[in-house]
Amino acid sequence: MVEPRDTRKRRVRLGIVNSADLKSRQAPLKVRYREHPHSALITLRAAGSLGDAEGITCSVQTAKALVEAGLHPATGGDGTQVCSGDMLLQALVACAGVTLRAVAASTGIAVRGGRITAEGDLDVRGTLGVERDVPVGFTAIRLRFELDTAASSGELATLQKLTERYCVVYQTLSRGVCVQTLFM
Repeated sequence: MVEPRDTRKRRVRLGIVNSADLKSRQAPLKVRYREHPHSALITLRAAGSLGDAEGITCSVQTAKALVEAGLHPATGGDGTQVCSGDMLLQALVACAGVTLRAVAASTGIAVRGGRITAEGDLDVRGTLGVERDVPVGFTAIRLRFELDTAASSGELATLQKLTERYCVVYQTLSRGVCVQTLFM
């Protein structure tokens, strides 16, 4: 059955992708990357501007808005800026959600909707220098998917396995990555 033209436009505008659409967009990319592996290497960038000397903030331009990050209230912030720890969890949720949608479309597993949450545990004594032996940063992160789907347990296992495998942020956090700092 062919959808009325205005419905097709609406589906694309809302970001609804079916398996054939996704595969047709990714197929030429996959061919190019197989034939020319160097063309698959990209560098993503983020930049921030430090707030004035009076404030403890850093502003980061995202694709949609300028975000001002500051201290979490548990470390002396007033709660008016976003916390970079929250942003890390939000990036994980966003990446996992996009990846899950792509995996579902590619495998034909119907997911009507759902909710993804990430929780991270950290002891702020580490970042505040209160206890030298307390690690700085998250000690555990839990990523939870509550999906509106009729998928079987086997299909859910496939979604989980492939989402974990192809989610950039999940893989970066779970396997670790070398991070270098340069002061100029």
